[in-house]
Amino acid sequence: MQDILINKEPVELYKILKFMGMSASGADAKNRVADGMVKVNGQIELQKRKKIMSGDVIEFDGQKFKARLESI
Repeated sequence: MQDILINKEPVELYKILKFMGMSASGADAKNRVADGMVKVNGQIELQKRKKIMSGDVIEFDGQKFKARLESI
């Protein structure tokens, strides 16, 4: 499982997919979520703007990522 460092909480799910390079654009990220291709904490997530907090686990394309708040 890889860590995804976030610098604030919450962060919208589609933004994480976009900025981590898992989707080509924000629109593509939103479509992937709407198509049921993303899980958050083991559950299929259909909310594009789902608020992700530190400790949440995102599953996408056979990989797992854990959101972790970056210490400043």
